[in-house]
Amino acid sequence: MGVRSLFSCGAIGTFLLLLFCSFPFLSLSDSAHENSTKLLSRRLLATTPRNMVKQYLVPHNFERAKLGLPPLRWNKKLADFASSWARQRQEDCALIHSNSDYGENLFWGSGKDWKPGDAVATWAEEKGYYNYRTNKCAQNKDCLHYTQIVWRESLTVGCARVSCRSGDTFITCNYDPHGNVIGQKPF
Repeated sequence: MGVRSLFSCGAIGTFLLLLFCSFPFLSLSDSAHENSTKLLSRRLLATTPRNMVKQYLVPHNFERAKLGLPPLRWNKKLADFASSWARQRQEDCALIHSNSDYGENLFWGSGKDWKPGDAVATWAEEKGYYNYRTNKCAQNKDCLHYTQIVWRESLTVGCARVSCRSGDTFITCNYDPHGNVIGQKPF
């Protein structure tokens, strides 16, 4: 359940391309004639809660789109639940599940610079360990974070991120309806 420190270039490149396509107000270079007011408004827009929601939804829905699955929608109730649980884990940053009736993916990263997309990318990397034919994870590997992301019946998601007392990062996403039902395939 820990963090992998290396991400594949293909996944990161695809994510960045999707990120730039999803945020038309972002550009790789600004005109030299652009005034400072416009630059300031862009910076403020990039830090709004709406932008944070997109940082969770875009990578989730990118994985779902690969399989022709409907996109997840943001759910404030789930986000509030995730925020409450994340705050409870702020002291120790422990990967302990809330034991709710929601699906739940947890992420821990050393240091404070981890972003929502990093957590989702880590969970999505487990795709390589999932065997659709047998509906099982590879021996001694985890794939249930990935299968929760692409669980067909899951329709909404809400997530939260906290910096722990240790300076590390804890991210949690909750899904409704929950996935990973024993004996069922995710899609």
